[in-house]
Amino acid sequence: MARIPKELVDHIIQTADIVEVVGDFVQLKRKGQNLWAPCPFHNEKSPSFSVNPAKSLYKCFGCGKAGGVVQFVMDVEGTSYVEALKYLAKKYAIEIQEEEKTPQQQLEQNERDSQFIVSDFAKNHYHRLLLNSEEGMSIGYGYLKERGLNLSTIQTFELGYSLDAWDDLMKAAEAAGYDKKYLEKTGLTVIRTDDQGKDTGRRYDRFRGRVMFPIHNISGRVVGFGARTLKRDDKMAKYLNSPESEIYHKSDVLYGLFQARQAIRTQEVCYLVEGYLDVLSLYQGGIKNVVASSGTSLTEGQIRLIKRYSDNVTVLYDGDAAGIKASLRGTDLLLEGGLNVRVVLFPDGDDPDSYIRKVGDQRFTEYIETKSQDFISFKTTLVAREASNDPVKKAEAIRDVLHSIAKVPDAIKRQVFLQQTSATFGIDEQVLITEYNKLVKTASQKAPGGSGNAGSYGQGAGSANTGFPPSNNPRSAPAPRPMTDEEEAEMLMYGGHEATVEILGAGASFQPSAAKAAADDDTPDMLQVCEREVLRLLVLYAGREVEEEISVAAYLMGQLGENPLQKPLYAEMWEICRQELLAGRFPDARLLAQNEREDIRQLITDLATERYEISPNWRTKEIYVFNEVDLPKLACDNAVLRLNKVHVQRELDQCLEKLRHPLDDVEMFEILGDIKRLKELDNELAGLLGTVVGRTA
Repeated sequence: MARIPKELVDHIIQTADIVEVVGDFVQLKRKGQNLWAPCPFHNEKSPSFSVNPAKSLYKCFGCGKAGGVVQFVMDVEGTSYVEALKYLAKKYAIEIQEEEKTPQQQLEQNERDSQFIVSDFAKNHYHRLLLNSEEGMSIGYGYLKERGLNLSTIQTFELGYSLDAWDDLMKAAEAAGYDKKYLEKTGLTVIRTDDQGKDTGRRYDRFRGRVMFPIHNISGRVVGFGARTLKRDDKMAKYLNSPESEIYHKSDVLYGLFQARQAIRTQEVCYLVEGYLDVLSLYQGGIKNVVASSGTSLTEGQIRLIKRYSDNVTVLYDGDAAGIKASLRGTDLLLEGGLNVRVVLFPDGDDPDSYIRKVGDQRFTEYIETKSQDFISFKTTLVAREASNDPVKKAEAIRDVLHSIAKVPDAIKRQVFLQQTSATFGIDEQVLITEYNKLVKTASQKAPGGSGNAGSYGQGAGSANTGFPPSNNPRSAPAPRPMTDEEEAEMLMYGGHEATVEILGAGASFQPSAAKAAADDDTPDMLQVCEREVLRLLVLYAGREVEEEISVAAYLMGQLGENPLQKPLYAEMWEICRQELLAGRFPDARLLAQNEREDIRQLITDLATERYEISPNWRTKEIYVFNEVDLPKLACDNAVLRLNKVHVQRELDQCLEKLRHPLDDVEMFEILGDIKRLKELDNELAGLLGTVVGRTA
């Protein structure tokens, strides 16, 4: 894959103003050093989305989205890293010259680019014919107007019309200098063959005398077309779609997603319909967060696309019994994809397009809000009604519903759905749980690796798989709030359990290191907390001086050495910073936060973002607050001492563990000597930190 040179990437990042870029999407207001706005990624009334101009970072303290200017473009536009860089380069008029590609890479890129270009030409050609040709205006535009679509909607979705002629597009493309092979590769023209399947040398347009619906990918580039004939001919398919090509894969495209993606984010729900006109009518009626599967069965790729923008999807079903049954299978896939699925059923004979034209925009919106119900309840009621008088069908219907419930990833939701199903069918809940467990066990045995998607339901209280007891068991007492790793690390480093409970409240719970290690073979992340603090100071204040001509970066690396961090990502980040320093540069958080790797971008953003700032009123009241910016040496010394103290305490734990095993006298005295030495060092470090640690052997 071709790459943009690092020097150019750095230039783009340094040029891009995160306030300007974010300001294109939300209205920012200054509050302290940062700027704030309602988050563009989820609905909220109180602004929790913060932009730090100095660090060129953003973070939403509501939904957790965070990153630099490149990450913001990736999040808000749904693009790749390279596409986001190109977006910024275009905004700031920076010319991108990608590194030289291999001949094969260049050929592949040229092939794809040529198909995109010829598809764009076709889109413009069809759109121009719709609005400017006599045939297009009278037939194509007349049809769209009859369906209630206005010019604004037609232009937003770039609708068009193909003339009822064998080679209109082909002639126009060749006259414009396009190679006919790309018309063939995209399926815009068709090769005529003889009875033996040999090429006759004749070509003709695939789409003729049809209203054209361009299909855009998530970046807005046209990848294919849907086309509706206006002729009354039973032998001719009403809708004709582009064939699969290098740029068009039906399973990875949703019609209308390019236009709807921002509304899906802000509304936090995606409406899923079947056809092009459903999307167009709803979008024009103010429901802009709507996409269509274009008459095909839902695929995992399409579900992943929806999940990029929202975890909530509402399926709008036509009021047609046969169509509903066919759609139920696809809706199960939505559940399996981890989406929260709701359903709206329209009156018999209506689809979303016809119903909104019948009742108007406002009543349509009220209808889908009041008639929306969760999918499992909808399916349960539907199949129960159909099988009410037939015991065999009823049993099959129950198993069908259980199959759907098993696809719900959330255990609590599964329990609720089982209770609802029990009530709807009038069958004992424990019988349902038993049947459900059989189903899950069978599925897990068939699945690769022998483990299913959903957990089984235990017969005793507190089943390990579900996390809650069956309905006939007494309710368990609520579990106490567990401490975070940071809270536990602070407790272990600076004091005993009692002090921690006083700080956190009586509801806090603590599990000592040894017990926790025995429980899950993973000691508290005390070491990672301290490593993270060292790394934070290095990344944020690398060039700040702790003493004359001694930077934070040089000071920390001199104190801790070449490879002081154990967590792999932290160690890798340390090495990146070390290499920068060796090259004569200070690590720059602004540039590091735009790294091509997502894990590094996320780490730098987390290290550099804080929700709260010190109020200026504290300064005027002469309240002293330690500021690491003003006292970098103190901050570095504390961080280094804490990290060293953790290492000493871990060595102590290892020595104490050895004492639990049979030892000869020599080994015993050696270990006791090590313990004495380590305790003295531990107390010395505690003294330097100004703490008293009551630690027993």
